[in-house]
Amino acid sequence: MSTTAQQIPTGTYSVDPVHSTIGFGVKYNGLATFRSTFEKFDAQLADGVLTGTADVTSVAIDEPNFKGHLMTEDFFNAEVTPTVTFRSTAIRANDDGTAEVDGELTIKGVTKPVTATGSYAAGADPYGNERVAFELSTKVDRREFGLNWQNELPTGGDAVAWDVNLVVELQLVKQA
Repeated sequence: MSTTAQQIPTGTYSVDPVHSTIGFGVKYNGLATFRSTFEKFDAQLADGVLTGTADVTSVAIDEPNFKGHLMTEDFFNAEVTPTVTFRSTAIRANDDGTAEVDGELTIKGVTKPVTATGSYAAGADPYGNERVAFELSTKVDRREFGLNWQNELPTGGDAVAWDVNLVVELQLVKQA
């Protein structure tokens, strides 16, 4: 069975922040996944190119010391590199609802190619607006972006996994 591709619409679609999230998950203490989101972000689909930014200082962590540590050079270095950015280089959306998005991800000033997989849908909302939606995820090795901090567990393992799962759920509305 072959999968046929959907046409990504032209025009400009802006993020609906109420119905969108940008977040991540990372295994902590080798036990369970810690998850968080960025509360300030933007995304746009313009003539087939998906772009997005997240303000690293808006990471949703309600513990000042932990959040403060993430802002230092050990992690995001927010004073120098306050945003995470993404720009697609190719979008493959299929009639079965699956999607792959290739692009360039920049974290802490380091840009690397990534491929995110998930789903794509398009349609109208109850108010007559045209919408597109992406639900995508990818895994990155944080060391590739200079996020090298680590703490060894008493048993000898790593406190924070090197692999980080990035999850993006976007609804975008066509602009007039």
